[in-house]
Amino acid sequence: MPGNRGELFDPVFGATAAAAKLDDAAWIDAMLRVEAALARAEGDIGVIPESSARAIASTIDVLREQPPASLAPRALGAAAAAGGNPVIPLVGVVREALRATQPDVPPGHVHRGATSQDILDTALVLMLRAAAAVLLADLDRAARAAAALAAAHRDTPMAGRTLGQQALPTTFGVLAATWLTGLRRTAAAVAAQVADLRVQFGGAAGTLAALAPHGLEVADALADRLELPRATVPWHTERSAFGLLAGALGAAAGAIDKAASDVVLLAGTELGEVSEDAPGGSSAMPHKRNPVAAITARAGARRAPGLVAGVQASMDHELQRAAGAWHAEWEPLVDLMRTTAGAAARLADSLDGLRVHADRMARNLEVTGGALLAERVTVALGEQAPDARERVTAACAAGIPLDTAPPILEFLPADRVRALLDPAGYLGHAGDLVDRALARYAAPEPTAGEAR
Repeated sequence: MPGNRGELFDPVFGATAAAAKLDDAAWIDAMLRVEAALARAEGDIGVIPESSARAIASTIDVLREQPPASLAPRALGAAAAAGGNPVIPLVGVVREALRATQPDVPPGHVHRGATSQDILDTALVLMLRAAAAVLLADLDRAARAAAALAAAHRDTPMAGRTLGQQALPTTFGVLAATWLTGLRRTAAAVAAQVADLRVQFGGAAGTLAALAPHGLEVADALADRLELPRATVPWHTERSAFGLLAGALGAAAGAIDKAASDVVLLAGTELGEVSEDAPGGSSAMPHKRNPVAAITARAGARRAPGLVAGVQASMDHELQRAAGAWHAEWEPLVDLMRTTAGAAARLADSLDGLRVHADRMARNLEVTGGALLAERVTVALGEQAPDARERVTAACAAGIPLDTAPPILEFLPADRVRALLDPAGYLGHAGDLVDRALARYAAPEPTAGEAR
């Protein structure tokens, strides 16, 4: 039963929109775009006649609109096996189509002075930039939802939890502001690295020898035609741009995973402090209301570290052309962009309309019988009793409510202890922290070095 890669699971993991920018058809279209732009650039510089450039570009336009069977992914992939990459058979298809429709144009004017890596690398840059626009839009959607939650729940008390245990009170606004900050910072890092992805054009060994003395002019004209930044030098074997992008995508996935994991934990039956607006059900248990968007965001984000490692482990491109390391990059880098974008989309789905149950938060603040505020009671008691910590610790260990424990009431009246046990009175700078995060979020343009 034939099917396209991703049709079954992309919707589950939110990757449908990004996948459309990164699938096999997108690869082929991007390579054709680069070949057409190369012909146009060489016509601009005079390396080939303008008439040849126009003929090649128009031929490629037809191939893009009406791909022949030889440009189908399965056929092109099979033809690519012999040479180790799909550019070689793709150029053959273009030359064959040109010969059939423009017999006066020399086939050698197609792909003039280029090598397969120039075309494939530049096509990959085009695809990554297109998919990154999808990713950044969903990171922004998730960040806007987190900001709205932070503002709405600036002063909503909840139990802060460390190492899985209740620690001190905080507010849900602070937690949402934490999500916001991570999403903003990593989005800025991704945007910066994507913006720095440049044209790749160096010829057979990175010297542009076949186009000298016009090689640099052609490389710059190609960049301009594709609306890409110009490269200072060819980066055939200098892969730091992809390594840095992989790191930024991994960090974004981590920020997504943090927020999604918090939602999953807080939505658990025993806590019940949040729930998704459109929870998923179970095939076996009718009572289940699963936070499916957060769960699948978490699942997608968890794939990222291995893919980051795969990309960065392939940065050791030897000399002027890597034997294997170049090939090893293609799929992990595309998959990393795809899974991170999908995770961002699912997190945005989760946070949009997330329901916050302040009543459950208040109820959970009471489950320790006041032990949550033991630190505050200890500080107040310490002004009168030198062994304050021991007295409070003993009461907590015995399960005695602090406002009834005789060793504490010996120094503090019960109403004073009850006042100290009010979570709303021990939130520290929670509201100020939310205000700071929202003020930073409102700044016009984040940068990759945005401070925490």
